Amino acid sequence: MKKHRAFLKWAGGKYSLVEDIQRYLPPAKKFVEPFVGAGSIFLNTDYDRYLLADINPDLINLYNLLKEQPENYILEAKRWFKEKNNCKKAYLDIRFQFNNTNDVMYRSLAFLYMNRFGFNGLCRYNKKGAFNVPFGSYKKTYFPEAELEFFAEKALKATFVCENYKETFKRTRKGCVVYCDPPYVPLSKTSNFTSYMKNGFSLIDQTLLAYVAEKAAFERGIPVLISNHDTRFTRRLYDGANLSVVEVRRTISRNGSKRNKVNELLALFHPKANFSIQNRI
Repeated sequence: MKKHRAFLKWAGGKYSLVEDIQRYLPPAKKFVEPFVGAGSIFLNTDYDRYLLADINPDLINLYNLLKEQPENYILEAKRWFKEKNNCKKAYLDIRFQFNNTNDVMYRSLAFLYMNRFGFNGLCRYNKKGAFNVPFGSYKKTYFPEAELEFFAEKALKATFVCENYKETFKRTRKGCVVYCDPPYVPLSKTSNFTSYMKNGFSLIDQTLLAYVAEKAAFERGIPVLISNHDTRFTRRLYDGANLSVVEVRRTISRNGSKRNKVNELLALFHPKANFSIQNRI
C-alpha cells in the first residue's frame, strides 16, 4: 500500500508512525478518530467507513468543503498559492481577514493558506479564539494538489464532525476501532505549547480520556489505541492497556532547528485480555 502524506502540515502529525500504528490497529468495519488532526492514519488505512472528529471547526469545515466540492475547493485554493502571497504583508492581511469573518469558504481557504505559509505549520489560537501563528518566511511555495485530490477521494467513505472526544465515543458501537491522538502530556513544565484551541487539553482531560477508552474496551467491546509521550504519568494512566514504545523525531518545536528524538507510547485497550501485541513491555 502506497504511503500518503496529508495536505496539511501538523504538529505531532503521525506520518512517520503510520507503519507502527497500522501494526497495532485491530481489524474492524469502522475506524473512529476523535482527534483527527491532519488525518495521516485515515489516509493510510483501509476501513469500510470512517468517523473523524476534531474540536477545531476550521479544520472540520475545510474537510467537509473538500469532500462536498473537491474540484471547486482545489481550484479556489490554488489561486492563493501565488508568489505575491508569499510575503509577510499578504500573510498578515489574510490572517486579519480570517479572524474577522464568519464566511466558511473564506476561512477554509485561508486556513489552508496559513497552514502552508505560516511558521512551521503550527495551528494556534489565542484566548479570544484568534489565529495568531506568524509568517513562516519560506523561499518556495508548494501547493499540495495531489494530496488534496487523494484526501477528497478518500473522504467519500468518511463522516467529519466537530465535537469533543466524549461525544465521539458515544457514537461508537461494536465493529468500531478507535484511535486517539490527543494533545500530548508535556515532557516538561516548559514544553506545553500545543494548545491548538483556546480551551487547551489538561491533565484532567488526559485522565478522563483514558477512563473513557478503558470503559469502551472492557465494557462495550470496542478496541481503543492511544498515542502519547512515554512518561511516568502516562504509564500510570494506561495501566490497563498493552503498551509499546516507539522512538520518534520531533518535527515541530519552539526552536525550529531543534529536532530531538523522544519515546512515545502506543497504548492498546483491547476487550480480549489475552490479545497479543508485538514488543509488549
